[in-house]
Amino acid sequence: MLYVVQFILSFFAAAGFGILFNAPSRTIFAGGLSGACGWLVYFAATEFGIEPVIASFFGAIVLTMLSIVSSRKLRTPIVIFITCGIIPLVPGGVAYNAMRSVVLQNYDMALAYGFQVALVSMAIAMGIISTEMIDSLFQTLKREVKNMRKKEA
Repeated sequence: MLYVVQFILSFFAAAGFGILFNAPSRTIFAGGLSGACGWLVYFAATEFGIEPVIASFFGAIVLTMLSIVSSRKLRTPIVIFITCGIIPLVPGGVAYNAMRSVVLQNYDMALAYGFQVALVSMAIAMGIISTEMIDSLFQTLKREVKNMRKKEA
């Protein structure tokens, strides 16, 4: 039941940001779905004891895969779906704790929180970039094989 609640809430968070960012109305559902699935992977991974940085990487991979599929199906830029879907993965609570620690002059904790924010942010970026690069490689190979078959015929 907890996973269903997490999925629904993260769907509305991602879809809500899609509405806030004026994404085309036909992309809102797919953006919310990609964000919810990315969050669900992150949440499940952390529940199984995986560190938040690695879990964010896995969540970003799933988010990007679904965004690629959605962008091809709906013929819209992938950035629309990634922008909506990344919202649940962003480490906002940890960033808040970092700033709060600075205000309270607890610089050791601020540094630790800030470092965690940086690591999670880099993991999300690497998940997105690596998935897009692998997809681009597969598309290029697919195109080359198709061209080779045309030449043979």
